[in-house]
Amino acid sequence: MGDIALLTVAEAADIMRVSKMTVYNLIHSGHLQTIRIGRSLRVLETSVLSYLGEMAQVDWT
Repeated sequence: MGDIALLTVAEAADIMRVSKMTVYNLIHSGHLQTIRIGRSLRVLETSVLSYLGEMAQVDWT
């Protein structure tokens, strides 16, 4: 199994160039996958990249 990159909510927000609250909203709506390690919440980097890829494919017209 390869290395799985885990991001903090702040790191995910920086990559996506959105606020931490937006990342939390995406997590709660099921758009981003997370895991909990102890009391810490981590976002899967693949989930962030996948979401951004999906949004790039959306026809906004």
